[in-house]
Amino acid sequence: MSTFTVGDYLLSRLQEIGIEHLFGVPGDYNLQFLDRVIAHPTLSWVGCANELNAAYAADGYARCNGAGALLTTFGVGELSAINGVAGSYAEYLPVIHIVGAPATGAQSQGDCVHHSLGDGDFQHFIRMAGEISAATARLTADNATAEIDRVITHALQARRPGYLSLAVDVAATEVPPPARPLIIRQTSSPDVRRAFRAAAERMLASAQRVSLLADFLALRWQQQAALAALREQRAIPCATLLMGKGVLDEQQPGYVGTYAGEASAGQVREQIEQVDVAICVGVRFTDTITAGFTQQFVPEKCIDLQPHSARAGSEQFAPLSMADALSELQSLFAQYGQQWQSGDTPTVAQPEAPAAIISQQAFWQAMQSFLQPGDLILAEQGTAAFGAAALRLPSQAQLVVQPLWGSIGYTLPAAFGAQTAAPDRRVILIIGDGSAQLTIQELGSMLRDQQSLIIFLLNNEGYTVERAIHGATQRYNDIAQWNWTALPHAFSLQGQAQSWRISETVQLNEVMARLSRPQWLSLVEVVMPKDDLPPLLRKVTACLNQRNGG
Repeated sequence: MSTFTVGDYLLSRLQEIGIEHLFGVPGDYNLQFLDRVIAHPTLSWVGCANELNAAYAADGYARCNGAGALLTTFGVGELSAINGVAGSYAEYLPVIHIVGAPATGAQSQGDCVHHSLGDGDFQHFIRMAGEISAATARLTADNATAEIDRVITHALQARRPGYLSLAVDVAATEVPPPARPLIIRQTSSPDVRRAFRAAAERMLASAQRVSLLADFLALRWQQQAALAALREQRAIPCATLLMGKGVLDEQQPGYVGTYAGEASAGQVREQIEQVDVAICVGVRFTDTITAGFTQQFVPEKCIDLQPHSARAGSEQFAPLSMADALSELQSLFAQYGQQWQSGDTPTVAQPEAPAAIISQQAFWQAMQSFLQPGDLILAEQGTAAFGAAALRLPSQAQLVVQPLWGSIGYTLPAAFGAQTAAPDRRVILIIGDGSAQLTIQELGSMLRDQQSLIIFLLNNEGYTVERAIHGATQRYNDIAQWNWTALPHAFSLQGQAQSWRISETVQLNEVMARLSRPQWLSLVEVVMPKDDLPPLLRKVTACLNQRNGG
């Protein structure tokens, strides 16, 4: 392949932004482009069982790598993936979605080709994608390089998906290689920055009690080090919401727990809300993680930092990047922090003697002891995510959840993508049986790629979180009962795996002792009572039931 094509140009830009893997499903409209992918010296093709799983995998990859990429075919493929891409849009993940499309001649003539709606309009699907993309482009021979750069740049600046329609003939068009690197700007106005500092100083100079609440947008804009530097100046009370767990080092002094509005445990709510100034960094309040919007912050006492703007009391400041705002706060912490009250780290409760049968309490108590520094934990929406909210993460550990979009089944292929991005990290997936049935096919991809994930599959006979909200005994919350421990061997002829089915606490402890650093994929089916809930989820489902009932 001596010529340099549009396809090669696109791959070079993906490589430039740190993407080394392209997830997706082949189709005849993207096969020739896939030849260029296979021939690429560093970027690897990762085939998935279906397009939805591929979108979830690219999302999980982006959470660990900073950006991800997805390849589908026109129409049928991209629409299968659109739910996963929408989740990336809702939760701010830059996933570049490349769609192999019919030749430009067929499109211009309105040919009735396969995977189209047969009406001659080839723009239906790009219009759909426009609602869940930072930028979209229909590439042509004339605009391809400029539009590739524009879409990728906008996706990275907004931390949201970008969509590229790549016709088969356009992909093969010869173009020159990139002449210069992409420029990703996160600009602030110097005057705005100075005005923000002055406003923040007026609030912080006389404060006695200051708290810090961080969330997932600080994680997306990679402000972990800046937040740690703030806390080194003064160990004020600090917390995260569920979606942002991992953005703060939970072993650093001052961390008080996971904030969840009125469902917060212990003194977390009091230490975060009842202060002179609450500093919120990258916070986005959603219903499920605040027990139905029960947060109570006084706007005049809040300094709120968002990716491109900030607010201090009633004053708004833009354009101002989160990084620049945090830089100004760091000097204010150094100047005034010693007068602020420090956070009370919660006392670790003595473990209760677990019952013989595994309960939610026993499982999460064992999981707390099982975690290691640097672990990557994915907890499925439902009992898993809300049980994980109470964990105190080791240093450098991260929790991946999807409570805003909340598409069940997400975490299994997302764990595949995360392990692909971080092959040297221990990846732990905690997922319910109902959710796993949606996306279990990607178990085969994990085994094909010789991944060594640890999967705790919580078998509570159906949709326990739905039972808690409504219809506890209704048959729509039941699922088919599967032989879960047989699945790793059914999904691969070559891959190595080990699996257990356990229902007693002593068995759980014995299995966990064997999984400190597994050499191959491990699936642990954990049988639990179907009506048992983590305490936080019990509070949240009560609020959701009330809101859904009007």
